[in-house]
Amino acid sequence: MKTVETHFGILEGNEAQLYILENDNGIRVKITNYGATITSITVPGKVRGPEEVVCGFDNFENYFSKEYKENAPYFGGTIGRYCSQIKNSKFNLNGTEFQLAKNCGANNLHGGSEGFDKKIWEVKSFEQNTSQVEMKLRSGHLEEGFPGNVYINVVFSLDNANQLQIAYKALSDQDTPFSMTNHTYFNLSGFAETVEGHNAQINSDKKQIWDSSGAGINENVLLAGSLDDLRSPKTIGDVHKAMGDGFEHYYLFEDKGFDLEKVAEIKDPKSGRSLEISTTEPGMLFYTGKYTSNELKRESGQQYGKYRGFCCETHRYPNGPNLPGSPKSILKKGESFASTTIFKFGW
Repeated sequence: MKTVETHFGILEGNEAQLYILENDNGIRVKITNYGATITSITVPGKVRGPEEVVCGFDNFENYFSKEYKENAPYFGGTIGRYCSQIKNSKFNLNGTEFQLAKNCGANNLHGGSEGFDKKIWEVKSFEQNTSQVEMKLRSGHLEEGFPGNVYINVVFSLDNANQLQIAYKALSDQDTPFSMTNHTYFNLSGFAETVEGHNAQINSDKKQIWDSSGAGINENVLLAGSLDDLRSPKTIGDVHKAMGDGFEHYYLFEDKGFDLEKVAEIKDPKSGRSLEISTTEPGMLFYTGKYTSNELKRESGQQYGKYRGFCCETHRYPNGPNLPGSPKSILKKGESFASTTIFKFGW
């Protein structure tokens, strides 16, 4: 178990570092303080040795390429101040209407034009004899239009049970919409093929309905008997074919409250790798990269693009600030935000 620090790049005079977490079983996770972003995860497999299983880049400059900025896939980034789309980039809170930055048509997506994923975070602590790094960020009042000064901590830790835990905490000096997640794209085949051969199981009987703009509405639908009911494992490609589209579904875990529980498992039969997802969050956006540009690839030639990575974005309800009854979509002044998600690898 160890953590290694190395230089990664410079942004507007601020240094971006790369932190490499390693456990005793051959898993290696690379995280930069630019956007608190996971850039790489290598995991052993039954068929081949350790392979790269996430989308990202080895060179800092490639996060600023024309192709990457135009496609904006948010590879590995820590998302905030609010995840997914907020309808018409506005909301009413305590009798005041707030207008947000518009960066997805008329809507606000993933915190706006310069969300948490595009900031240099301060590294609060790391120790070489552990496999953990802690980062912090201050988000100022009316940044991207959101009220309140918010102070955020995120801790990434890797253990010998092959669990990558991401723990978020935050405090605000005003009531404010608040929701965080990590936007890593996984491909358990080591990018030997698309994720359509993976099997997916998600322990949810309900999903949120979205309008034509991609914003959640105050309506949820039962999944029983539907093509996208994944309570029993299904092959992703089979469901894609039946639906005529990829996944971009927000699955709800209403009965578990905010307790930490296993909510999903994805397996790749060919490599033998699996990924279990546990979270305290009330829902998860399952996305199979249907909008990812085929122009993107790692420096090694590892090819990205449509259906070549899946995301398990655990977070509060999309468009939650505009939905009455959306659980804990508003972080109250002086109250503590706390959220944990664990990605457990197997092979």
